[in-house]
Amino acid sequence: MTVRLTLISPATSGAPRDVGFDDDRPLDPAGLARVESAASAVDASARAYSSPSARCRGTAEALGLSAEAVSALAGCAMGRWRGRTLAAVAAAEEAALGVWLSDPTAAPHGGESARELRLRVGAWLDARRGESGRVTVVAEPDVIRAALVHALGAPDEAAGRLDVRPLTAVHLSGRAGRWNLSVGTPLGSG
Repeated sequence: MTVRLTLISPATSGAPRDVGFDDDRPLDPAGLARVESAASAVDASARAYSSPSARCRGTAEALGLSAEAVSALAGCAMGRWRGRTLAAVAAAEEAALGVWLSDPTAAPHGGESARELRLRVGAWLDARRGESGRVTVVAEPDVIRAALVHALGAPDEAAGRLDVRPLTAVHLSGRAGRWNLSVGTPLGSG
């Protein structure tokens, strides 16, 4: 039995410098237009799941997916940093931000650590390994990084070295107790 899992990052919703941690903004018109132009590149017949965020649900819907929002696929819980920009957190809590960026077990914001995120996402991912067929997931970039680190058995620190761009797909295939990675291409090209 083989499960073929496609992880898709959502379109952006706002200028990157204005986006806050876990701010749950819906897609803006420009983001929605980008998703709609990529919809033909997605297999709408696959089982589909999404992070519960507004932009992931909106991306899934605009891609033509009937996706189930799954709490295990939620982005990292950011505690008191929720909705704040990186610049604002850096200005107010520079040392805490440095610890969070360098230590995957740290959660100075009072939310979830990167390791806790990886364990949560990894448990959901491992439950899919016993399934077969195609599965599409629209998930926040931090969730995709956590899934990839888990699938590859890489150290938690590796997540910070993975760049997940908006509206890109990464492919995992699971069988025989392991995951294989196929690095993705932007949706709607090629």
